[in-house]
Amino acid sequence: MVGKLLRVVAIPGLMLLVSVLPAPAQQDTVRVRGTIERIEGPVFVVKTRDGSDAKLTVTDNPLFVAIVPAKMSDIKPGMFVGSAGMMQEDGTQKAIEVHIFPEAMRGTGEGHYDWDLLPKSKMTNGNVEQAVTGVDGPVLSVKYKDGEKKLVVSPQTVVVTYEMGRREEIQPGTRIFVGAAKKQADGTLQTPRITYGRNGEGPAF
Repeated sequence: MVGKLLRVVAIPGLMLLVSVLPAPAQQDTVRVRGTIERIEGPVFVVKTRDGSDAKLTVTDNPLFVAIVPAKMSDIKPGMFVGSAGMMQEDGTQKAIEVHIFPEAMRGTGEGHYDWDLLPKSKMTNGNVEQAVTGVDGPVLSVKYKDGEKKLVVSPQTVVVTYEMGRREEIQPGTRIFVGAAKKQADGTLQTPRITYGRNGEGPAF
């Protein structure tokens, strides 16, 4: 993947610097999922899901984005969503989680591609064309630039959305996700954006 596009966009009362990343992530970057273990000055020490420690710093003017609970009823046709899930034999994708993007984040990671949440999991980000009731639960028809997928949402599917966050909210015990951290010469990882769970919520591991 080549390059990264940064753009400043507005949500009423907020300004977000949105990183629009083609998928998958750049080869010289890594994803970080884990829980903040401690904070050492400018360094966040993260216990990753494999049990190892990662030292994470942020760039100048970083973006902190909070994940907050949402409901399936919040999703309407025309919204831009992202879903990690598992492909089924009938070609549908069983959603593990659905993320409702604010309008200012429309286009983030658009497409259908391999994901590392679980073995063989997929990520689908696109526009909701239709929401109907299916045998196994609500079904979202999601269209992206190269195609369309039907996402089956079960009672176990986690539905969340995003709000502007603050660095001060990230404390030991906070669950975080970093989509594109760059390895530094000293072994630390640096990122322009940390997505985290507010009030005990958090991104799926």
